[in-house]
Amino acid sequence: MGFRCGIVGLPNVGKSTLFNALTESKKAQAENFPFCTIDPNIGIVAVPDERLEKISTISKSLKVINAAITFVDIAGLVKGASKGEGLGNKFLSHVREVDAIVHLTRCFDSEKILNVNSSVDPVRDIEIIETEILLSDLESLEKRLEKSNKKKIEKDEVIFLEECQKLINTGKKPDELKKIFNSDLIKKSGLLSIKPKIIVCNVDEKSLPGGNKYSDLCKKAFPNENVIIVCADIEDQIMNLQTKERKEFMLESGIKNTGLNNLIKTGYNMLGLSTFFTSGPEESRAWTIKNNYNAAEAAGVIHTDFKKKFIRAETVSVDDFIKHKGFIECKNQGKLRLEGKEYIVKDGDVMFFRTGA
Repeated sequence: MGFRCGIVGLPNVGKSTLFNALTESKKAQAENFPFCTIDPNIGIVAVPDERLEKISTISKSLKVINAAITFVDIAGLVKGASKGEGLGNKFLSHVREVDAIVHLTRCFDSEKILNVNSSVDPVRDIEIIETEILLSDLESLEKRLEKSNKKKIEKDEVIFLEECQKLINTGKKPDELKKIFNSDLIKKSGLLSIKPKIIVCNVDEKSLPGGNKYSDLCKKAFPNENVIIVCADIEDQIMNLQTKERKEFMLESGIKNTGLNNLIKTGYNMLGLSTFFTSGPEESRAWTIKNNYNAAEAAGVIHTDFKKKFIRAETVSVDDFIKHKGFIECKNQGKLRLEGKEYIVKDGDVMFFRTGA
């Protein structure tokens, strides 16, 4: 498990620069003209976790494997994309494949960087993309609810799609349906407007860390959304430094956390994800699961047979594992628990699964 984030926005707002920073790569071209990115760039990033580093040191593990997050740098969108303008439907097809949308918007003035619009207005830019996404969803709903296609869809899915159609036709967003319908049905629908979203305000260096008038407008216009402030250029500089230099640079710039850390934390909270660990001499590893997974489900993330043949899970909190230097002393101190398959795994649990033959 893990999650896949698509970085979207109008052309020339800094998507490729941010992608390069997050993935510590130069995969994405970052040129000063619209549609520099045509096919999406994909980068898999290790999720930083100091807890994993500490438990791997205690276990003297030969390998350390972090959880992973995938970033997809998607081509810029323009007004009319739902009707094929710009890269149109190609853009929208790439958005369908991600778990969450990282919506990057320009929040800085610059005469050097081309802008598809004559002025800087992040709220307008976000609304352009949201409108195109809603129009694309409406077209998709109309096709799926045609008589010939409707017969091939199960009744509960038809009800869900019809409710979505009603809301969009009345100028509303279908987000509220998340409270009524189950997550599997929502995911199956593939609708773009229901995907979880993080708004990322790309500001200039002098606006760090608190933001500026443009990012303030975003927060005011979208009070119920997750809004993060980054400077894509500074993020790119940070990721090109060695670990010690990064810390010094961030301290001087007043940056407490990198954009990567902020995105991951927000994404995990938004998608309802948590982390558990396995650790031993061969390997220490972080695993991403959904909140409220039970022990058998967590075991199944490692291998499907582990879920089928689950017997018990030897479990200790990561704090106790670090404090008592591993499983053995945790057991001696009464901190090691034997949990059954219905145990709800907590974020930071260090687990060893016993399975049958």
